[in-house]
Amino acid sequence: MRIESSVTAISWIPSEAVDGLPKIPFSVGVAHYDDPPPDMIEDLNAMREADLFREANELRAFVEVGDDGTITASGHLGGGHIGVTRMKLGPRELSVAAVALPTIQNDPEVGEGWVRFTQTAGGRTGMPAPRRVSGKPFFRINSAIAWTTLALTIKADGSTEGELIGASPFPRHWVYDKEGKLFQKSGTIDFEEWYRKAHGQSTPWGEEDSPAFVTEVESALERELSHSIMRKDTTSKPRRLGVDETLTAQGEEGNELYLLLDGVLAVEVDGETLAEVGPGSILGERAVVEGGKRTATLRAVTPAKVVSASGDEIEPSALEELAGARRREES
Repeated sequence: MRIESSVTAISWIPSEAVDGLPKIPFSVGVAHYDDPPPDMIEDLNAMREADLFREANELRAFVEVGDDGTITASGHLGGGHIGVTRMKLGPRELSVAAVALPTIQNDPEVGEGWVRFTQTAGGRTGMPAPRRVSGKPFFRINSAIAWTTLALTIKADGSTEGELIGASPFPRHWVYDKEGKLFQKSGTIDFEEWYRKAHGQSTPWGEEDSPAFVTEVESALERELSHSIMRKDTTSKPRRLGVDETLTAQGEEGNELYLLLDGVLAVEVDGETLAEVGPGSILGERAVVEGGKRTATLRAVTPAKVVSASGDEIEPSALEELAGARRREES
């Protein structure tokens, strides 16, 4: 019996993810941020042709299982995908092919009744990015390298498990299961770390990978609301939080909503951590719906970035639905 499965990572640049001088091309419209990828992957090649992601790592693999339940063969089937860099120069649009690096497919790790596959895919834009970097040669012309490293375990009973185990600090990485459904995200972005250090030996094609800080995905309703909030252009300027800094305190007055753009926040009630939430989460809706008092303390587990928005900008029924879901989670 042959069992095939997959796990796929899509890398994209969310709004307000670039800092410093490199942000200028995005601010003036020469370069562009990306819209969030869909909740389901229907056709990865069509997404690449439509410029819907910067890179994708498609780890597909198989195992052969004998009549006695033992695994007799296994192998890789997938690979990496890379898009183009599109830039606007006045009325014209210039497309520059990105540079893919060789996909790294390690020999499968075989255990009793299971096989674990790992795969690294990535590359860099075709546009030059002259900059000072950390470590030799201290100056680079080519852009920094972005990548993801995925793991996929296939068991003889047909069950499978995929995960993001390594990734460049930039951009954002979303992970999809064998059905093409979004189930995991990278929790943090560090543009400066990536821009200065993701080159040469400080990549999987050199001597090291970077561990991925992953979070579970937010609800479909939150994703819908976050898209709406960002489209309205009525949010505050992004606010940065340091580790352990508090965004809201339980019991204080407040009537703003928050959209977590980057990082991980702990949700604390009566001093106990009930959950940790990642990018895309909508927070503060219960104070808006239930009379203006914060029902939880929100504390930064990692450096984080948030924007605030008025609850008046959101359909009341949507806020009620989100608040009701949070009540059920707490109970």
